[in-house]
Amino acid sequence: MPFAGVDAHKRYSRVVVKDETGSLLCRASLQNDVASFREFFNAIDGPTKAVLEAGRDWGVIYDLLEGIGVEPVLANPVKTRAIAEARIKTDTVDATILADLLRADLIPVVHVPSREVRTQKNLLRQRLWLVELQTRIKNRIHNIIDRNHVKPPPVADLFGRAGRRFLDQLRLPVPDDRLLKAHLELLDLVQSQISRSEEWIDEALSQRPEVAIMRTLPGVGKILSAVLALEIDNVHRFSHAGKLCAYAGLVPTTYASGGKVRHGRLLPNCNRWLRWAFVEAAWAAQRRSAYCHAYFERIKRRKGPHCAISALARRLCEITWHCLTDSRAYEERAMMPIKERTGPAAF
Repeated sequence: MPFAGVDAHKRYSRVVVKDETGSLLCRASLQNDVASFREFFNAIDGPTKAVLEAGRDWGVIYDLLEGIGVEPVLANPVKTRAIAEARIKTDTVDATILADLLRADLIPVVHVPSREVRTQKNLLRQRLWLVELQTRIKNRIHNIIDRNHVKPPPVADLFGRAGRRFLDQLRLPVPDDRLLKAHLELLDLVQSQISRSEEWIDEALSQRPEVAIMRTLPGVGKILSAVLALEIDNVHRFSHAGKLCAYAGLVPTTYASGGKVRHGRLLPNCNRWLRWAFVEAAWAAQRRSAYCHAYFERIKRRKGPHCAISALARRLCEITWHCLTDSRAYEERAMMPIKERTGPAAF
């Protein structure tokens, strides 16, 4: 079987094809369109396997290869660099190394969600980006008020009903008055887009049972449940709960040598969306769930709030694995005294 290494870029891709013995069959720079790829791979005898690294727009080339009958493999770029580090780096060298690693079965494979899941993730990430933009606009409005020495009204939320009435009636010197009105108009537009994106998310994810299971977890609402379900995708690809925790970056780095073991920060290379969602859920869960609050407080007394929230996020991740694996909702049982407890009484 021929093995192809594809070094994909925005407008073109460098492709190197080798046979099972490592002999070069062909190589070329192809425009990222179906016609160019089909013409190139049709000239190769037999079914071909191709590898490309996960990057910004890997899905375009991956779907293109799959559509023309080439078996695509997605490589982890961090681990690929660790295996095949070269002092001379060109597109041809990168594609050649990828082809050699594929031929030797040394590719660190990345999970590839279905095209439907990838599309749904784009909806979610659009909503998360809009919320981040909304926060930035609010911070700029606070800055405008502060530099004009305006004391805001005693309300819990400056952008709630009473606070917004105050902002609409506020008059400031020019040009800050114009800037405030412009920011308020922009805030209204972003909030309307957030509402629209949430409607799209509800429509797209209404038939996914995993989302309904996630909604039963403490601290997990409509958006976090969708993030968790889509980022985990197929829970059965994790053989045990610890694998999912490591994928979410909720386990510490470990250095063991000479009989000494040291634990450091959380794993840096992880699914950052999944870690963010579990940590956000943990902060909400420790306020709303008796079990989560007790778990959080017990660790907080020994190690502080930051370690405690990370530990609770990991516990929620473990519970998530069990709930999804067994296809059942989360049920919080009555808490036993700590001295009588023989195991977790959470689900």
